[in-house]
Amino acid sequence: MKRDHVLPTATDTQALGRALADLLRPGDLVVLAGPLGAGKTALTQGIGAGLGVPGPVTSPTFVLARVHRGGRLPLVHVDAYRLGSMADVDDLDLDATAEEAVTVVEWGHGLVEQLADEHLVVELDRRDDDVRTARLVPAGPGWEQRLDG
Repeated sequence: MKRDHVLPTATDTQALGRALADLLRPGDLVVLAGPLGAGKTALTQGIGAGLGVPGPVTSPTFVLARVHRGGRLPLVHVDAYRLGSMADVDDLDLDATAEEAVTVVEWGHGLVEQLADEHLVVELDRRDDDVRTARLVPAGPGWEQRLDG
């Protein structure tokens, strides 16, 4: 899978998420980085669709974390925007589901990487013309191989 993507529409962002879902395995951690409006939730919606989770995938801003079951793998969707420290992350008890699920964390860059030995960072951005971009940054040889395979 290529590392850099231009995403003119939310549908394109969701399609990237569906493609990423094909690579995901139990225990995977995906960290979404980027400014407000860059497409973090749209990407997660695509991941959820690709995993076959039923029901809508919406931003967990106010509940901090949602678990979506019923697909190929459970999807744990976390919004770390209001979390200030690793202690706050620990309070969410994400490792209770980490081994069996895919965990996607919005706003988690620099905060949650230690939850898994390897992870994928998706750096999202929004250009002045409202087109989104995504760069896939693997952390660990397993993700390097999956993206290159």
